Amino acid sequence: MSSEKILDSPDESLLQEFNVLSNYSEEQVMAMGRNYALKYDLDPELFSRAAAVARSPNRFNSMEFLSESEKEALYEENHHPWRLSGQLYWLIIMASLGAAVQGMDETVINGAQLYYPSEFGIDNGTDRDTWLVDTERNTWLIGLINSAPYLCCSTISCWMSDWLNERLSRRGTIFWTCFVSAITCIWSGLTNNWWHLFISRFFLGFGIGPKSSTIPVYSSECAPPKIRGSLVMMWQVWTAFGIMFGYVMSLAFYRVPSHSIHKGLGWRLMLGSAALPAILVMLQVWFCPESPRWLMGKGRHREAFEAYSRIRKSPLQAARDTFYTHVLLLEESSYEVPFWTKVKEIFTVRRNRNGVVGAWVVMFMQQFCGINVIAYYSSSIFKESGFSERDALLASWGYGMINWVFALPAFFSIDRFGRRTLLLFSFPLMSVFLLLAGFAFWIPDEKARVGVIALGIYLFTIVYASSEGPVPFTYSAECAALYVRDVTMSFATATCWFFNFILSLTWPSLLKAFSPQGAFGWYAAWNMVGFLLVLWLLPETKGLALEELDDVFDVPSYKHAAYQTRHLANWVQRTVLRRDIPKIEPLYRQQRVAVHNQEWVEMKHEGEHIE
Repeated sequence: MSSEKILDSPDESLLQEFNVLSNYSEEQVMAMGRNYALKYDLDPELFSRAAAVARSPNRFNSMEFLSESEKEALYEENHHPWRLSGQLYWLIIMASLGAAVQGMDETVINGAQLYYPSEFGIDNGTDRDTWLVDTERNTWLIGLINSAPYLCCSTISCWMSDWLNERLSRRGTIFWTCFVSAITCIWSGLTNNWWHLFISRFFLGFGIGPKSSTIPVYSSECAPPKIRGSLVMMWQVWTAFGIMFGYVMSLAFYRVPSHSIHKGLGWRLMLGSAALPAILVMLQVWFCPESPRWLMGKGRHREAFEAYSRIRKSPLQAARDTFYTHVLLLEESSYEVPFWTKVKEIFTVRRNRNGVVGAWVVMFMQQFCGINVIAYYSSSIFKESGFSERDALLASWGYGMINWVFALPAFFSIDRFGRRTLLLFSFPLMSVFLLLAGFAFWIPDEKARVGVIALGIYLFTIVYASSEGPVPFTYSAECAALYVRDVTMSFATATCWFFNFILSLTWPSLLKAFSPQGAFGWYAAWNMVGFLLVLWLLPETKGLALEELDDVFDVPSYKHAAYQTRHLANWVQRTVLRRDIPKIEPLYRQQRVAVHNQEWVEMKHEGEHIE
């Protein structure tokens, strides 16, 4: 067999192995596309060509019925995936700007807690005879106030996401949850006692919970598979921006005089400023297209095509994605499934259960890696280590800026290296840097202590921002089958916010009981647990269409864990011990296709010949 025939293209049979249209001939698929278009009053000739491309996406150059402009658009999509329509970029940025609301809340409460406890009489710096009793009570009250939105998210609001999306659509849910967020942020700045502040922040959870469940799903349903991870992780980039901007607001308002406002003005302005990004989203969201998948689930196929046309660069690409999404939805046969059936099936169906377990792992570890201890309490931690009040806020702003800037590298690496690789690389490093920050509290010299603590926190943040920061919401938005995606995302975000609540509630008491060294060591140990959880329970999702992940998540968990353990041992022997042994065969069909085609590219590049 000549090399030219082999090297002319990748093995098409392998590429089509998990394409549901590969069971039909090109003529049959084109007829299907034509009939689909006629049924929904669309262009039959456009959809017949688009159906053929959906069946064989890498053979468009040999399709004589395609025009040169259509071939050029498909070529550009394959070789220049970042040349997207302006509408899609706007949609992703607008939607992800909603994440800045929760990011700002995490850090404006960080700055405000330097002031509101004394104004409300729940600080621990009094000289009263009941100081010991008050110290214990007040420590828990401060933790409860800080964690109030996440108590609401985990117990109530996240579980409303499916109901809200069903009735209000993706855009409607985003609009109304941003409205709730804006109102409650302003409300929290108008309170005059601790329990009123707790109530206002609890209701803030009705804005944060469904929004955090909806926006990543909305982004993932609109993004092309090849760079879906990078676009969906804009959620984390803007969360990090909100964290940084929250520190800017804290610095801007920390010396604002009371101006005769009862119990001070500066901390009120800090809390109210978190309404700004929510208002910006509300002003833009209705100008963006609705999720095509949501529209198709409602039987609104023409509107779905129009939505795809706004976020794809050519009519052919829009028609291809519309038709292929329709076919995949028919394969699932699950447009209408009762809510409680979905809840049951995310645990009883293996494919769904494995996706839920993966989402739980990344969401649990996003909290128990220790990052939000720093987000909520960095100002207090820096003051404890010897910073002045102003310097503590400046050091916290530095943490926020690092968290935002170093989220950007993940924008390019998440789809190149994959979700698992980023996490397996990051957890051991985060553990080391937390130990560095914690053990630095034993340094007797104040200047050296302050410097090493800041160094440990900043290095930890750099690693987190480029790995465990962007991965969880991206992974959770793509790991579930379409019909249970909203419920799975509700479960994932409820997990995230529940452990966020636990962490922010318990940190003041944990710090008091364990000392800073023990508290940081506690979360350093959890990072090593996270490494093992990712190794054994997290399948890779990069580069596949959302509906093509069934094959990956249908592998039994024990089989996946055993394979990954062998794979790690094989990697250590080849890379660390430098032993000349072969790689073990990939576990999933999709991985084997990717390996085959990478070898094909390398062979063609080097001009090798196979007989």
